[in-house]
Amino acid sequence: MPIIQMFMLGVIVFVTLTIFYFVPVGMWVQGVVSLGLGRIRIIDLVRMRLRKISPRLVTDGVINLHKAGLSHISTDMLETHYLAGGNVQNIVSALIAADKADIALKFETATAIDLAGRDVLVAVQTSVYPKVINAPMEGYLAAVAKDGIELKARARVTVRTNIPGLVGGATDDTIIARVGEGIVSAIGSAVNYSQVLENPDNISRAVLDKGLDAGTAFEILSIDIADLDVGKNIGASLQADQAEADLRVAQAKAETRRAMAVAEEQEMTAKTQEMKAKVVESEAEVPKAMAQAFRDGNMGIMDYYKMENIKSDTIMRDSISDTSSSSSKDETGKDS
Repeated sequence: MPIIQMFMLGVIVFVTLTIFYFVPVGMWVQGVVSLGLGRIRIIDLVRMRLRKISPRLVTDGVINLHKAGLSHISTDMLETHYLAGGNVQNIVSALIAADKADIALKFETATAIDLAGRDVLVAVQTSVYPKVINAPMEGYLAAVAKDGIELKARARVTVRTNIPGLVGGATDDTIIARVGEGIVSAIGSAVNYSQVLENPDNISRAVLDKGLDAGTAFEILSIDIADLDVGKNIGASLQADQAEADLRVAQAKAETRRAMAVAEEQEMTAKTQEMKAKVVESEAEVPKAMAQAFRDGNMGIMDYYKMENIKSDTIMRDSISDTSSSSSKDETGKDS
């Protein structure tokens, strides 16, 4: 008998704990005390348990919203957002902060921003307290004025969140890129770098006038040039590079002409050698012609000897002439 009683007592305790788990009476009482009867029904809390929704999260959210004056948001709305994968606590905090800061933020807009992957609470905080973005995030923006002088700039962009533009709006990277493009364009439009150094606020005004925050999740409040330094003389460097390139082109053309001249000289040398070969070939025909003249009887032995005497006499005269020329040169050298 005691065993049966203990078993029955265990069953009663288990059933009681199960009922109290699925029927969170304490949270229902808290809801009735905070919001009044009928605002949070006990059947709603049981349904949350069965659908694996945290009753404590939804109950606290509805109570906080009701105390902040946002009584139009019901438990069903928070349950739906929870089941969709949203951050209920973040939504509740963002709606309360937006209401206190007098920022128009509907529940549907807040849930859409949250489900899109944006932190809606941070967005509301940024609307109240603007943030500063460095453009660029690291280093400097290099731009060249019309006189060829390079300027290195760094800007600080003060922005606040544009709540309606959060869904589908561009992020910080787009703001940084657009501001950088505007700064480079403004510096490039300057006649000389000294104008930019004297009035850096001209850059800010020129960039702001372009409406760079269109289509983004932010509203640009101000653009301030935090740093502006003078870089290299890009124009002079480009001219020097161009002159060096022109020099290399001229040297290449001169080398081409020299190679052509050498080739032409070699060709003329080859032609000279060819002509000398033809002369030698022609001289080789002379003995043959003389032999043929002897056989034909057109030339006698005395004619041959006369021709040889004339040849010897010519060689002797040439030798004497060369000797005389050498002697006169030596005497001229001695006299001098």
